[in-house]
Amino acid sequence: MSKVNSDVLSRALDNILTFSSGKDIEMDGETLKGKKRNFVETVELQVTLKQLDPAKDKRFAGSFQLPNPTRSKINVCVFVNDKHEQICKKEGIPYMTVDDVTNLNRNKKLIRAMAKKYDAFLASDTLMKKLPRLLGPGLNRAGKFPSVLNGNDDPKEKIQNILCTVKFQMKKVLVLNVAVGHVQLEKDQLKSNIVLSINFLISLLKKKWQNVKVIYIKSTMGPAQLIYF
Repeated sequence: MSKVNSDVLSRALDNILTFSSGKDIEMDGETLKGKKRNFVETVELQVTLKQLDPAKDKRFAGSFQLPNPTRSKINVCVFVNDKHEQICKKEGIPYMTVDDVTNLNRNKKLIRAMAKKYDAFLASDTLMKKLPRLLGPGLNRAGKFPSVLNGNDDPKEKIQNILCTVKFQMKKVLVLNVAVGHVQLEKDQLKSNIVLSINFLISLLKKKWQNVKVIYIKSTMGPAQLIYF
């Protein structure tokens, strides 16, 4: 059960949506001038943890599918076999064949650039076992190891699933920052995504809410809104 106060979350979302629409908001007795951007801002969840030691405690990782998209669009590349290559080509989905991957020659610089270029990766099931040998650990270290695309899966549908998925992974720092929606969603859609994301994160933590220090939400270019402390 969430310990985030519903009214506090509601006011924070009002501020985010108002500010991103170009209207002014009041925060801590100060008027902040809103600005409408020429792109769709993402709504981010920022969580600072406590009573955890990344060097000693077991690092957690988990993914959860939300009812609404976590961003307005996502850039996904598919490592394809022949069947999925034809589908991706028809749908205009970025893809790489085995030859394309082999030609990277495990070059760390090229693989880092590829990991930075795309938000996520998919891979045909027949290629999954080959990827660690062909790519090395680069994508895994970036937290972007491909999800499997089975023979009868539709790449477009899989990408939509990724778009609605939130992923938490503790690394070397105690601050987590994940996308949980975008400013073109309805307020109730954002609220649902945020509450479900927080509850899922709590389920991953050893001491549950005792491991949470503060939680903020914010739009890409907007001020942070404190919703739990």
